[in-house]
Amino acid sequence: MILLSFGHGYSARALTKLLLPQGWRVIGTTRTSEKAEVLRSEGVEPVLWGEDLSGAIAEATHILTSAGPNADGDPVLETYGAALAPHLGDKEWVGYLSTTGVYGDHGGGWVDEETPLSPSTRRGQMRVEAEAAWQALCPAVNLFRLAGIYGPGRGPFEKVRRGTARRIIKEGQVFSRIHVEDIAQVLEASIRRPNPGAIYNMCDNDPAPPQDVIGYAAELLGVPLPEAVDFEVAEMTPMARSFYAESKKVSNTRILKELGVTLRYPDYRTGLEALLAAGE
Repeated sequence: MILLSFGHGYSARALTKLLLPQGWRVIGTTRTSEKAEVLRSEGVEPVLWGEDLSGAIAEATHILTSAGPNADGDPVLETYGAALAPHLGDKEWVGYLSTTGVYGDHGGGWVDEETPLSPSTRRGQMRVEAEAAWQALCPAVNLFRLAGIYGPGRGPFEKVRRGTARRIIKEGQVFSRIHVEDIAQVLEASIRRPNPGAIYNMCDNDPAPPQDVIGYAAELLGVPLPEAVDFEVAEMTPMARSFYAESKKVSNTRILKELGVTLRYPDYRTGLEALLAAGE
């Protein structure tokens, strides 16, 4: 089996760790020679973005795209769409990593894969457009809508240790999240049990206010609770503030029932405990 991975980043690298021991060949695109060497050291065949991929596209049995859209649209389709088009119908599996931001704000209410898309940010709207572009080119594409990603190197512990973490308080605010190792196992499960055209939310079982996560990290470290700051007066980057424009609980029923996945980290507590035990 051969996986061609566009934008071979954090989530795709976690999947690679599951596939390579099974004898898979993984080809991954990246934008710098430094990153290419890192991928090579992990057993991935790196290709610099923009290089000819016609051979890899033709021989790949599976395709995963993790590259986010920009103002010009989906970068994979912009750069490689013409080369991909004749081959996508022959692939055993095609996956696109999207975001739960496509659902927009639901005032803390629940959403699932049947919820109408109503993004409230330009970033979310670009994701909706990218999803539609992939579906138009490849009706069999599986869409994976990811909640907030955390895992090794992406936990809250370093900020808590430095004393720079804050508990931003916004009444009713709730986020869903998922550990990167669970992203990997959901993708692997979908590859093993393909359902062409299916859409899956990727998140754990416990949507929670962001201040609770920071507070639990402090508790695990045995340090004082970080300062609570009201959202309205908190100093934040426009990007960080935009995440608070949406509040929703995301249902993961489909990945649990249809794909038969048992999450390794069903809530942020087990995830943070594992990261700390691993030396984060």
